[in-house]
Amino acid sequence: MFPVVRSTKSAMFKHGALALALACATGSALVATPAMAAKKEAAPPKASYSKPFIAAVIPAQKAIEAAGKRPDVAAASQAGKAAIDAYNAATTSAGRKTAEDQRLAAIATLSGLLTEEKRLLDAALAAITVPDDKLFAGQLAINLGTTAQDETMQRRGVQLMIDSGKLAPAELPKMYFYLGQFSASTKDYTSAIAAYQTAIDAGYHENGIDVSLAEAYLSSNQIPTGLAKLQAAIDQRNATGSPAPESWYRRGLQMAYKAKLYDSAATFSRNAVAVYPTPDNWEAAIGMLRITGKYQAQESLDLMRLMARTKSMNQSSDYVEYLQAADARRLPGEVLKVLDAGIASGKLTASDVFVSENRGIAQSRLAADKVAMPALERDARAAGASAVTVMAAGDVFLSYDQPAKAKEMYTLALGKPGVDTARALTRLGIAQCDLGSYAEAQATFAKITGPRQPLAQLWAIHSAQKAKSGT
Repeated sequence: MFPVVRSTKSAMFKHGALALALACATGSALVATPAMAAKKEAAPPKASYSKPFIAAVIPAQKAIEAAGKRPDVAAASQAGKAAIDAYNAATTSAGRKTAEDQRLAAIATLSGLLTEEKRLLDAALAAITVPDDKLFAGQLAINLGTTAQDETMQRRGVQLMIDSGKLAPAELPKMYFYLGQFSASTKDYTSAIAAYQTAIDAGYHENGIDVSLAEAYLSSNQIPTGLAKLQAAIDQRNATGSPAPESWYRRGLQMAYKAKLYDSAATFSRNAVAVYPTPDNWEAAIGMLRITGKYQAQESLDLMRLMARTKSMNQSSDYVEYLQAADARRLPGEVLKVLDAGIASGKLTASDVFVSENRGIAQSRLAADKVAMPALERDARAAGASAVTVMAAGDVFLSYDQPAKAKEMYTLALGKPGVDTARALTRLGIAQCDLGSYAEAQATFAKITGPRQPLAQLWAIHSAQKAKSGT
């Protein structure tokens, strides 16, 4: 009854080497200039440092550079990186918990090994007087933060560089992106949102910043805003011609479902299956519609037919719902097919009372049902046939895998007074899809309005995918 969302992560983002990406992105700007006090010409062009800062920063810089080459620091750093890799590769919550514990242990070890370097850096930070001091100190904080795998320290370094006012205007949006990343990593989502938005307002849309902004809203429990931002990020990515990652859709589905925003969850699941038509995604999309549609038997029947055709019936309850909607007294042939498929899949047991009762009823009616088909077809083709008669004929032919005759019956029914137009169009589209007339099917499904429209939209997606695959 509930959609299945098989995700190995609770969020879209994994632990990663943010500092490494930052260093690569900003190039030499993050490499501290060596021995600037001893040789003034080695200082960055036009830089002007205060004397107290120079006196404090030289020992800090030397210690930090040396620490990066120490074997004990390198070993602890490698342990931290290995833990991050293990976390990203983990597929269970227990595995992620173990990896996270290992990562925190490595960081604690690094912190202990770098106590003196941190003390020296703090002394340099306390000596800041002029903007150039702030810029250089920020670079040094990022360097030590990278070695220590300390995201709080790296964030402080980025903030110092921004606050210095010495960065080139073209560099600022990117630095605000990194500030947002480090803020989010330290769970300061308010600051992350502000930083991301500043970068975006400046025209920065690289490195998935739009979805990072959405995630910051979601992580701070601002779910409706986060979902809207996430959908905007998906739309923007898709507009580039490169589809948004599947995980983005799944994150939207997860968060909307958790917040009981079922209509939004249904939209994310429908959009996901349109781009990534896996059985799991079909199961989720159809599962959401089972919740939001509040369908009766006739609508449920057509939904479960879609589930069967997309090979996404993974629960015993799926087969039970299909059997109940089809009704062994009305569509015995289809019920027998569903029973056989359920038993073959291992989701139904032949000895189960529900299964045996349905099989008994279906088998007792099968022969008479088939014998009555020619007369039913003759009555349906009569000039004065009612919509009920013609629809009944179409339903019988569709259930016995005779889509060509079913198509004829539903087409006739649409011209009869009192016909349930949405139901007739749905089943006409199904018959067309079964015949391989996928373009016709899509056009038919597009005509459906009202409560069946979301159901028709899923069928249209399936038809389009069948057309694309040529099967």
